[in-house]
Amino acid sequence: MRVLGIETSCDETGIGVFDGDPSLLAHAVYSQVAIHAEYGGVVPELASRDHVRKTLPLIRQVLGEAGLAKESIDGVAFTAGPGLIGALLVGAAVGRSLAWAWRVPAIGVHHMEGHLLAPMLDKPAPAFPFVALLVSGGHTQLVAAEAIGRYRLLGESLDDAAGEAFDKTAKILDLPYPGGPALARLAESGDPERYRFPRPMNDRPGLDFSFSGLKTFTLNTLQREMAQTRDPDRTRADIARAFEEAVVDTLVIKCRRALRQGVSKRLVVAGGVSANRRLRARMDEMAAQEESQVFYPRLAFCTDNGVMIACAGWHRLRAGHSDPLAIQPKARWLMEDLPPL
Repeated sequence: MRVLGIETSCDETGIGVFDGDPSLLAHAVYSQVAIHAEYGGVVPELASRDHVRKTLPLIRQVLGEAGLAKESIDGVAFTAGPGLIGALLVGAAVGRSLAWAWRVPAIGVHHMEGHLLAPMLDKPAPAFPFVALLVSGGHTQLVAAEAIGRYRLLGESLDDAAGEAFDKTAKILDLPYPGGPALARLAESGDPERYRFPRPMNDRPGLDFSFSGLKTFTLNTLQREMAQTRDPDRTRADIARAFEEAVVDTLVIKCRRALRQGVSKRLVVAGGVSANRRLRARMDEMAAQEESQVFYPRLAFCTDNGVMIACAGWHRLRAGHSDPLAIQPKARWLMEDLPPL
């Protein structure tokens, strides 16, 4: 079964074709970074307009690269939420219209379920059940995944997600957009011993996160140190390293706690922040200590992409799920509300 996936939840237009096993036929992603860089963040109206311009040309490109005619597509999956409502409407309208015109079933996919299943695009794929750390954009969640559609929230961020904290701290450090990758690059040259930042909410039980206070701590440290430093570039790099170490430590500590709850000895780490090299290195160390396995998506599939949406849609369409003609994107959508297969 060949499924076309359309991802337009935020500032990247992602198109992919997936046919199971896993076998990836083709994919392409158009990033709007250049459009939003001028404003230092995503402008929802501009994002929506650019999805309108890019979605259909990218679909033609991907089908052409895969050597597929539209008659070869057996189903269409599109991101139905959560995300920017205008951006979601573009992908949902295009996806549902194409499915109607091609007379194939369509299904709206939960964006975070797409990230959760992204490691299954490669082998070895994680077997259910597993614990999943989802760190993507505005989401930081620990989820117990028993099967596709059977998810239990273990913990989440109570304020800023990890990705948001990276981006906002990058602004504080006067780094270019997108801030998260820029901060990680700067942190590579920083001294990990110069500063030690707090690890928020790790001194109390539970699996929830909070990164807003860490962002404020970074701002206060920067203002104090810049007033007396003779090497501002070195100071900024050292502060970036301290911030990154604090976020990574916090994520690792909470994942260790989740694994020790006995849900599974398998851990999935997915979403844009899962591409962070320091996070991967520390997670690998922790998993070895806990005699556990950790799985990541390949780097190309950590950030938003159409293949993960096609993959999630493939599983649901194969199980007989499909959506009616009504287009109902959701800016907010709990994974626990998804129907099981």
